[in-house]
Amino acid sequence: MAEAAGVPLPVAMELWRLLGFPHAQEGQVAFTTADVEALRLTSDLMQLGVLSPDRQAALVRTWGRSFARLAEWETTLLADIARERSGSVSDEVDDLVTLAGEVLPRAEALQTYIWRRHLASSASRALTVAGSAAVRLAVGFVDIVGYTSRSRTLTETELVDLVEEFEDGCAGVVVEHGGRVIKNLGDGVLYTCDDPVAAARAALELVARAEDQDDPFPEIRAGVAYGDVVPRLGDVFGPTVNIASRLTSLARPGTVLVDEQAAAALDGVPGLDLHKMRRASVKGYAKLQPFRLRAG
Repeated sequence: MAEAAGVPLPVAMELWRLLGFPHAQEGQVAFTTADVEALRLTSDLMQLGVLSPDRQAALVRTWGRSFARLAEWETTLLADIARERSGSVSDEVDDLVTLAGEVLPRAEALQTYIWRRHLASSASRALTVAGSAAVRLAVGFVDIVGYTSRSRTLTETELVDLVEEFEDGCAGVVVEHGGRVIKNLGDGVLYTCDDPVAAARAALELVARAEDQDDPFPEIRAGVAYGDVVPRLGDVFGPTVNIASRLTSLARPGTVLVDEQAAAALDGVPGLDLHKMRRASVKGYAKLQPFRLRAG
């Protein structure tokens, strides 16, 4: 395959590993012409400088992890539907094959569409901050209260429902406030907003949802920090991200804590009330100054 694609064998093997696929044994039939074409395209990207040596591992690994998770979710979904429709194992297999033929081409087209829309949005943001490695953003971190203890008492189905309700609720609120969910961490969600006021209002809205006894959204706590962050491969890094996480660990259930920079940006905003708290010592920060945020 490497020879047909015109790519050195060590490079092909490394790319295959980074994508998360197991090493094929000598003589094993493991590749198709589609794999050869993919390797050719990868070679093209390397020659264009997109997959330079310093970016290659991180970018290809990100592709592998992202699509592996998506594929796992889609396969599970199709299998569950086939199982619900079928009366026997043989019927289940037949239904799964039929479903795959009907669903996967449509899902593939939608995935391409969604990717292009996000690409356009990301490109607009990148052009806005062109020439700067760091950008100024509000970073929010939302955490489920008592997740570890609750997970021990829930069935697998109940646990999945809890996490999906949490992630879906967070995504909806964050997007409504003009923010972006950066990643889901099982019991936590990391998001960013250009506007610290929007990030604060999103956190307060999520806390309010959790307090509603008729809403299945779980009890949470949140932290919001404002400052420079370094975006990389869809993720964000830097002290501002760390501070948001530390604030969340300090927050009591049902509360939102913000850092000094966020508090300065939020001071005087109608409908928001800030209360200065005692400085705290947390990992990496000996005297972190938190402010409790409430809806005024």
